Amino acid sequence: MRAARASRPYRVGVVNTLVVLLALWCSPAGVGAQTAPADAAPERGASETREVRRADGSVIVLPPEKARPIRVPRFQTPPTIDGRLDDEAWKTAVVLTDFYQISPGDNIAPSKPTQVYLGYDARHLYMAFYCFDEPDKIRATVAQRDDVFGEDNVRVYLDTFNDQRRAYLLAFNPYGIQQDGIFTEGRGPDFTVDIVMESKGQITADGWTVEVAVPFKSLRYQAGQDKVWGFHVVRNIDRFNDELSSWLPISRDRTGTLNQAAKLVGLEQIDTERTLEIVPSLTLSETGRRVRPAAGADSANNPGLSNSGRFVNEPVKGDLGVTVKYSLSPNVTLDAAINPDFAQIEADETVVTANQRFPIFYPEKRPFFLEGVEIFQSPLQAVNTRSIIDPDVAVKLTGKRGRNTFGLMLASDNAPGSFSEDERNDPALRPRIERFLGKNATIGVLRLKRDIGRESEIGLLGTSYNFIERHNHLGGLDGRFKVDDKTVFGFQVLGTTSRRFFYDPDTNRRVYRDGHALAYQVTYDYTARHLGWFINGLGRSRDYRADVGFTRRTNTNDWTTGLRLSSEPNATATIIEKSWRNFLSADFDFQGRLQSWGTHSSFNLRLQRNTNVNVRGTVGYERLFEEEFGPKRSATQAGAFFGPDAERAAYQRGVSASFRSNPSKKFNGEISVGYSWNQFDFDFGAGRRFPRVSPAALADPKASLDPGPGRAFNLEAELELKPSESWSAELGYTRSNLTRNDTRRVAFDTHIFSWRSTYQFTRFTFVRTRIDYETLTANARGQFLFGWTPNPGTAIYAGYNDDINYNGFNPFTGAFEPQFQRNRRTFFVKLSYLLRRSF
Repeated sequence: MRAARASRPYRVGVVNTLVVLLALWCSPAGVGAQTAPADAAPERGASETREVRRADGSVIVLPPEKARPIRVPRFQTPPTIDGRLDDEAWKTAVVLTDFYQISPGDNIAPSKPTQVYLGYDARHLYMAFYCFDEPDKIRATVAQRDDVFGEDNVRVYLDTFNDQRRAYLLAFNPYGIQQDGIFTEGRGPDFTVDIVMESKGQITADGWTVEVAVPFKSLRYQAGQDKVWGFHVVRNIDRFNDELSSWLPISRDRTGTLNQAAKLVGLEQIDTERTLEIVPSLTLSETGRRVRPAAGADSANNPGLSNSGRFVNEPVKGDLGVTVKYSLSPNVTLDAAINPDFAQIEADETVVTANQRFPIFYPEKRPFFLEGVEIFQSPLQAVNTRSIIDPDVAVKLTGKRGRNTFGLMLASDNAPGSFSEDERNDPALRPRIERFLGKNATIGVLRLKRDIGRESEIGLLGTSYNFIERHNHLGGLDGRFKVDDKTVFGFQVLGTTSRRFFYDPDTNRRVYRDGHALAYQVTYDYTARHLGWFINGLGRSRDYRADVGFTRRTNTNDWTTGLRLSSEPNATATIIEKSWRNFLSADFDFQGRLQSWGTHSSFNLRLQRNTNVNVRGTVGYERLFEEEFGPKRSATQAGAFFGPDAERAAYQRGVSASFRSNPSKKFNGEISVGYSWNQFDFDFGAGRRFPRVSPAALADPKASLDPGPGRAFNLEAELELKPSESWSAELGYTRSNLTRNDTRRVAFDTHIFSWRSTYQFTRFTFVRTRIDYETLTANARGQFLFGWTPNPGTAIYAGYNDDINYNGFNPFTGAFEPQFQRNRRTFFVKLSYLLRRSF
């Protein structure tokens, strides 16, 4: 109780500080208001790429229509979005032609011509694409949303703040299937974000056409007279070695994408509406699960056998929720959610978990947290919204004013105080969890960023997590600076303070105390046409905790340097491009002890028919300290490691190769295989199927850990089939095993089989099947899902999830169970509807 009372003023102080900082940052003057906004200078209206030098020394001088900004005309009558370019409006559009092939060719003539049409009215930006091609060779399917790469498509980058840092990335395949996301310079695209827009396409006698209407209210942008947007348009022809052609040439002697964009002007007198979006949702589910055996379930005649447990069918449960989005202005958005529905429409990938020392990262997939997610991202992953597990209420304010970007997120998470019925009814456990039952964690995140110059920025980040005996606060600075056309420097420095339980290896106890810590990240990257190199450093001290983020390891410093050499691509040669990369890394703790070092070289060949071959060799050294695994030995206690040695070390080496090819619109695949020597078995064991096999464990299964090196084999393969324009299927296989050198015993051997199949009845209606089976746990998980998703927010899902063991082990008793045994299954129906109104 003392900890709970002490946290209250601390929590209030943090919230007040966040509010004050946000108010200062978002004020009309802003921080450092003497500097004009990035798009205020007249010269920013001009396209910045005026001359581009090719590898042969020739120079492309932009014609006037490409060097000056694109003035978008205003349509008097909007076009009908049906995929046909026969509306009168398109006759008044600005037309972009004469593209340059930027990959694999170096700003040469493209294989096929492309025309782009642009116009707007008070509420929409209109785009149309005429992509000339041979109809029978076009690669396109009636795919799911966000699944248009790997086939022909067009891509548009809309830098709506003209800040050369972030842009909407909108892509469309020949049927108008949409892919949308946020492109961040230096990090690439994030396609988890969905926006409301309309698009349709069709295959014609001489190619394919697409029409698009993007509501301005779906975008965040800087409104007003003489505002400038950055604009890129790129066409992808998949069968021509993944050819990319761009309306503007792209220099390979210059780092960046958005800094080589064209400029859009003339988008004036737009209806700057305030938009309210309300998405109520209802989930109905019926779940059955296996629970612990009832007391006294052991048979009197067979006392060594235990009941396998009861399978309980729970009553049908209804779950209501609502999310709300309100556009305070075109560039500021308020989001709120009450009991948001996070039904498992998208399941996490099945991965190898055996012999893992550190946590495994899983990406965010929940729509509420994906709004403005790029604002909260930073190099040290100090914000990972998967740490907010089951929020009752969440609120988020995000936006940009002038040079200032901001984000504020608050949430009340029910997960830490939520316990299963079995846990609540367990008389041994109940006293320990009593004070946590029904309690929520409070979470806050503040993010501020300030643009500096044309392509640099600096930011502030603060997070706060509070729950009973667990309090964590984090704050720090980060920045990204464009040193010159080829060089980028970035950094992040964070400090954390925590009051919580820390494990103390000197006493082998969890101690409730304060902990103060530091984390840092620094990178210096040089990227040129044929040469690239970088230096990257990252470190986290022992007591570093980021309870709203993701942390893989503490008390470590990881420094890496890399070098790249590559040939000039030749689009017509058998070997299109050759490249070589070498990396050298070293890890050491904050006491100065070396943890590992390694170097690896890889050689890559880019071949015809979308084929890549890569081979790699690795040499390294790894060192383990017992206090990283448990107690540290002393005169009064045994150490975590068996025997007289408090550490383990091994020199390591490995080889691997991979092959990837996309030769046909009907199928593509990839395979990678690797073998390594002296990879550590940490002696954790891998379940009942693979108990510990160290010398110490073979003598005594309860012995201390006895890590040792061994031989490891890894294989991953995936085959994607597209038998028709409506049906696609993926078959994946992973194998991973490790055999110890000292005992010649297999530490673990796992096979993972995965099957995914989707049939699209229409653009918005589909049925999907997914099955994953892992031999290590003898567990199979399946999902069967019907969906209708006409736009982001409106959806109907009906699904069935199943979790079954086959010839596995009882989760309660550990006894072998032949044949099939069900662990859990769920039937669910999810309904949601987007209500959208503008004011």
